Amino acid sequence: MGTTSIRVPLNTMLADLDETVRRLLRREFTGRGFDGVEIAFDAPGKDWSSQLSAPTVNLFLYDVRQAEDHRPADWQVRTDGGRTVESRPPLRLTASYAVTAWTREVEDEHRLLSQVLAILYAYDTLPADLLAGGLGDEVAQPFPLRTRIAEPRQSGSPEFWSSVGGSYKASLDYGVVLSCDSGATVERGPEVLTQTLRMRNLDGGRASVEDLHRVRGRVRDGDGAPVADAWVVMADGAGWVTADEDGRFVFGRVRTGAHALRARAPDGREGEAPATVPGPEIEITVAAPKRSRKAG
Repeated sequence: MGTTSIRVPLNTMLADLDETVRRLLRREFTGRGFDGVEIAFDAPGKDWSSQLSAPTVNLFLYDVRQAEDHRPADWQVRTDGGRTVESRPPLRLTASYAVTAWTREVEDEHRLLSQVLAILYAYDTLPADLLAGGLGDEVAQPFPLRTRIAEPRQSGSPEFWSSVGGSYKASLDYGVVLSCDSGATVERGPEVLTQTLRMRNLDGGRASVEDLHRVRGRVRDGDGAPVADAWVVMADGAGWVTADEDGRFVFGRVRTGAHALRARAPDGREGEAPATVPGPEIEITVAAPKRSRKAG
């Protein structure tokens, strides 16, 4: 059993995305003859377009849905003070814009829309130095903000324009994959790290009782990655075992007290660690052996 905790995070990712795209277009417009172009995010209906007084690029956010090729992974697991905390993975979403250009002359619209296409296609990931608000937070957005341009729309173009109250117009579809933190965690009780087997000689009375323990541990390298198939030796009598693919190992029937463990990786790296039994899980770090200097 575990305790579920939900902490709804502050989330302004869609507004932050608007500002990030605005910054990107303004920066890339500079020096290319598009300095006076306005950038808007309104529904491009007839009432809106009739009020325009300057060349405008409109990015209308028409769809937000789960990214088909970025479905949530498994729950993330970490240990904290002997307790196991599992975090629900973030939801990966694609925010989709319909991008249009608005000028008095059709040729100017095509020229402006072509430049917008070139800018958005140039960046398959939103630039880190332009990220606004929470988009720049690696905790809130742990993955690169991948972009897509000119992909097929879910619904047909004529139906799309009729739904927003406008006339049919050439547009680009622009999508950005975002992450939404769930804020949900499950905290579980302390793990069972040591199992104890109590043995007693029925002919020897109380003095003949002896506790034997099962001891667990893990072998890692200097970067914290697990080392598979390492040999682990308990020098004072429990013998040796082999670590599994996750670097974990188990000794059975270990006497109470202090012990010394030594591990050797398949590539020759070695490490050692003390063990107090019963006690917490043992971590052994292996490193490359030191080379002896040759005599000059």
